[in-house]
Amino acid sequence: MGKIPKKSTKLIDKIIEAIEEKKGSEIVSLDLREIPESICDFFIICSGDVPPHVKAIAEEIEYLVKKDLKTLTAHREGYENLEWVILDYFDIVVHVFQKEKRDFFRLEELWSDAKMTEHSS
Repeated sequence: MGKIPKKSTKLIDKIIEAIEEKKGSEIVSLDLREIPESICDFFIICSGDVPPHVKAIAEEIEYLVKKDLKTLTAHREGYENLEWVILDYFDIVVHVFQKEKRDFFRLEELWSDAKMTEHSS
């Protein structure tokens, strides 16, 4: 696996900073660059406790990334029900789950061929 581009490293670090700022839990990143069928280079996955917590985490990610890196999401979904919010930054896709939905969808298992890194706050 090659070195992570500096632009991606900055974005990943800023996303994790935002998640930690709002007390998101179980933060992991999946390096998908070696998986041919992958739609992006990295997934960042975290959990929130209840819908307002999921919203706060997702909004903080969007706010800090825009403010500090001048980068907007390409696409976002899930703000309607706040069970699973997806923020698409092209090469990096962020998944903010309520714990029950994360346990149900088990993205880490679906993408088990990816290199996983746990991030602790």
